[in-house]
Amino acid sequence: MYSFSPKLKSTSIILLVVGLVLFGIGFFMNKGISTDRIKEMMDAVHASGHTAPTHSSEMVGPQDEAAHLEHATLQVHNQPLASLHFVAVFFFGVSCAVLFFYCIQHAAHAGWPIIITRVMEAIASYIPYGGAILIILMILNITHNGHLFHWMDPDLTDPNSAHFDVILFEKKKFLNIPFYAFRTFLYVIGASFFAWKLKAQSKKVDETKSKVDYQMLYRWAVGYIVFFGFCSAAWAWDWLMSIDPHWYSTMYIWYSMVSCLSSGIAVIILLSVYLKKNGFLPQFNDNHLHDLGVFLFATSMLWTYTWFAQFMLYWYANVPEEVNYFFGRFQHYSPTFLPMLIINFLLPLLVLVSSSIKRNYKVVTTMAIVVILGHILDYFNMVMPGTVGPYWNTPEVFILILGAILFIVGLFMFTVLTALSKLKLIPTGNPFLHESEIYEYPF
Repeated sequence: MYSFSPKLKSTSIILLVVGLVLFGIGFFMNKGISTDRIKEMMDAVHASGHTAPTHSSEMVGPQDEAAHLEHATLQVHNQPLASLHFVAVFFFGVSCAVLFFYCIQHAAHAGWPIIITRVMEAIASYIPYGGAILIILMILNITHNGHLFHWMDPDLTDPNSAHFDVILFEKKKFLNIPFYAFRTFLYVIGASFFAWKLKAQSKKVDETKSKVDYQMLYRWAVGYIVFFGFCSAAWAWDWLMSIDPHWYSTMYIWYSMVSCLSSGIAVIILLSVYLKKNGFLPQFNDNHLHDLGVFLFATSMLWTYTWFAQFMLYWYANVPEEVNYFFGRFQHYSPTFLPMLIINFLLPLLVLVSSSIKRNYKVVTTMAIVVILGHILDYFNMVMPGTVGPYWNTPEVFILILGAILFIVGLFMFTVLTALSKLKLIPTGNPFLHESEIYEYPF
């Protein structure tokens, strides 16, 4: 049985509180930005010669200075909500992706990962808490206390408005506030239900050791795979891609999901190694670490494939409205956009390609941390250009992002480790437990 140490509990609470304080400081700094300062920031961006739009809305409606200033004001005051949004979506996606990985193993009747079953269940326990944050963000947006989603402005779908956008008018059947709110509740409540049900069924299997109960666990696992397959695509549309509703990509849903899946495997590695090194999970051995390292390597390469395939097709087609999605990031986000390939592709490729090195605890855990940080940066690049635009390189944004990350990480640590302390680490009722205990990678 795992015991949540007072030191680690204090660390998670400190991270949570410090994150809230930093976010609060950044919020009030952002609210204190005057119109004159925003105009200076806008003029500085235009004077630099980097004028590529980071959002398709910049090419619709009036193009005079007043319209540009109004747009810049919205982007600057989006900073707090955007900083919290990308971190919240990322960690919710990570916990859902871990539950997806867990269900794949049960559906495949895989024996090797049974030892880390409770680790994955504990990570999935964050889902309702992360989902609650996303529901709060959704309410702020639909009540127009936030402006992350351009399509929520009613003027854009009003044919009599000077800001009328025919593309958004045609997409109104899907992109409308009531349906968006319904879908957000569906994703959060559905994922929370499956997280609870799968944990409860797994516990029941331990108590009864019944093959019938294990069969029910298998069926619920298949049900979540179906749910995740649809909803992970839909929430990528809603929470990420609809930030710039003129632009769309058929690769995007896989791209955003694989980013979370790779990070989720990295979190499994960190928690499993932590339990191993502290004597709570001695059954976890080099072979389990190796297989997790294989998945970390494979998902990193899959992420690279989806990133490149999406980028190449749009760049080759060179359609102005579409290519601006990338060109604006090249101009305004050059320190973060392409350099993330080094973290998310090159380092995992060079370090994890060797089979023997995947058994090295220090190397694999270090790479797990690198992968998580790299994909947080990836989600930063997904959200910030379309919400904050070129106005991200300011002290307020760095404080807001640091605060948001510390708050969510602290909450994630606290909920996951608290859930783990309430679980029996070894799933004794699982019929594949012995196979996992004696598992040895054959090469």
